[in-house]
Amino acid sequence: MLSRRGFLKGALAGAALAALPLGQSGWAFASPGGGAQRRLIVIFLRGAVDGLSVVVPYGEAAYAHLRPRIAIPRPGLADGALDLDGRFGLHPALAPLLPQWRAGKLAFVHACGSPDPTRSHFDAQDYMESGTPGAKRTQDGWLNRLVASLPGPHSPNQAVSVGETIPRILSGQATVANLALGGELPTDQPRVGAAFDKMYAGTDALSAAWRDGRASRASLLEDLQAEDQEMKAANAGAPLPNGFVHDAAQVAALIRHDARIRVAFLALGGWDTHVNQGAARGQLAGRLKALGEGLAVLAEQLGPAFADTTILVMSEFGRTVAENGNGGTDHGHGNVLWALGGNVGGGKVYGRWPGLADAAKYQGRDLAVTTDFRDVVATVLGGHLGVPQGDLARILPDRPGAADLRGLIRG
Repeated sequence: MLSRRGFLKGALAGAALAALPLGQSGWAFASPGGGAQRRLIVIFLRGAVDGLSVVVPYGEAAYAHLRPRIAIPRPGLADGALDLDGRFGLHPALAPLLPQWRAGKLAFVHACGSPDPTRSHFDAQDYMESGTPGAKRTQDGWLNRLVASLPGPHSPNQAVSVGETIPRILSGQATVANLALGGELPTDQPRVGAAFDKMYAGTDALSAAWRDGRASRASLLEDLQAEDQEMKAANAGAPLPNGFVHDAAQVAALIRHDARIRVAFLALGGWDTHVNQGAARGQLAGRLKALGEGLAVLAEQLGPAFADTTILVMSEFGRTVAENGNGGTDHGHGNVLWALGGNVGGGKVYGRWPGLADAAKYQGRDLAVTTDFRDVVATVLGGHLGVPQGDLARILPDRPGAADLRGLIRG
């Protein structure tokens, strides 16, 4: 016979309930200076986005030479990159983010990534989400360890994952809510929900976890309904674009309506561009356009909360410097990590740029990693959230701590 614990675990995995890894924790935190509470949003680009097209090293002759069909043209040319600092340019599809760069709210860390050499999407994502590159036995994700390390007051709404299941990065003992923005979950149906309520009506920890998750989802859905009414009135009947722009607007609405939310996570797929990647137009450009528009909407619709929010955009690894025979790029190594927010020291490309010369490339084919992604995360957690060094060592064990990222977070 299936136990209550086994049944709930199966339901959590198969039906994508609104709750919750088993266990309990909660948190809220204030800025290091004692001001407004600060938030962190992590966006994971699954599939390995081509960072050399996102932040274009147009000053290097090797870039255009090795990418005759897919190189983004230099600034000033047709469909050219948007100049950032005289060395690097932004993909033109990301033009909606240029105002944030000019306002000093958007920064990039180039030649950034995991030190592990794997070219497997599955393993690389696992390592980046666990925060322990090369260690497959880590049970929880670094974002969950962050949640568990921060002080109360506790709330089931403290961390929200947008999607049908809890991702690796948020797995662990700390309480997390997940919200599928695109549709109804089985437990939203009255008869199914009532059956689970009856089954988990006890005083044990498992029943308490169920009730917390049920209440959390109900609260989040109420927030969304209120925002939908407000948005319909503002749009005068015009629909929002599909995809990430819509999801970003809803995440912003949740954060505006619920001050308990301190961490949010979203994942976007479709970045594995082995074929027909394109240059300033094409497959990658279309996806970057939606991403850029969504991030711009997120920043705008967070309103005053944007000043106390940092958004990190990361991907498991970069792509080869040279294009392949199919007009695309293959699995690489170094990439670019994005930081956007009111507390970000933007308008700068951080990290030590190794160059694209043959002798500088990783394994003779890829952009080298000169900044460990954990150093960037630690800089944000420490500078933006005020996480002490001792907790950082538990959240991100064995990180090198050698990167010079002074100024990335204003403090």
